[in-house]
Amino acid sequence: MPTFETNGGTLYYEDVGHGPPLVLLHGFPLSSDMWQPQRTALQADFRVITPDLRGMGRSGVPVTGYSMDVYAADVAALLNHLQLERVLLGGMSMGGYVVFAFLRRYRERVRGLILIDTQAAPDNEETRAKRSALIDKVRSEGAAAIADTSKMFSEDTQRTNPELVAQMTSIMQATAVDGIVGALTAMIERPDATAVLQETDVPALVVVGREDPLTPPDEAHAMQAALPHAELLVLDGAAHAANLEQPDIVNQAIRAWAAKIE
Repeated sequence: MPTFETNGGTLYYEDVGHGPPLVLLHGFPLSSDMWQPQRTALQADFRVITPDLRGMGRSGVPVTGYSMDVYAADVAALLNHLQLERVLLGGMSMGGYVVFAFLRRYRERVRGLILIDTQAAPDNEETRAKRSALIDKVRSEGAAAIADTSKMFSEDTQRTNPELVAQMTSIMQATAVDGIVGALTAMIERPDATAVLQETDVPALVVVGREDPLTPPDEAHAMQAALPHAELLVLDGAAHAANLEQPDIVNQAIRAWAAKIE
């Protein structure tokens, strides 16, 4: 398995295909396995690189030291390890929050952005309180406490694709408690990223499921408005995991968008 040491931890990643490097960052509390439809379909057009963020998947699980800036530093270290100067960088949900932190520190390394089911706005007080309560619950009950896919998938997907729902549940249940707690803390503490997007002068593709209850289409429209050069794709039949529910449409949108980047 491809791994390397970074910032006091071991980072696992997958690296497939040939072409412009495309780095995709997964959501919470998931792993790079959520990008399998993209790795399979896009490796003919891109070099697709999908790391497991620290504390999740097959990466190491530090007890402390989690923040969006630390996740972003891990991604920068991965690019250095792979000798990549500039990449197309995408993130889903929490992966998008890591993208924003990466832009704050390493903007010159980004050729284009893909933001899937995420938001630039920080947590409000109610959401912070819910995340804090979830930290206590996970510490007492384990990863099963966060293995809820009800908001990840549309009602149609939950009814017609139980295999996909079971796969997502399995990934969640396998996530280490310290990784879950670290990620929740990092999300609570993350700042507003709207100004970062306003200053990001690279092409962007914003994707959202029309039925996404966690980062709804209004948030996607707000990101498109903040970005100087952004396209927006709102997908029917998708909730918070649009790349898994409508993979063919998402993959084609990425190809078409990237073809316009010089």
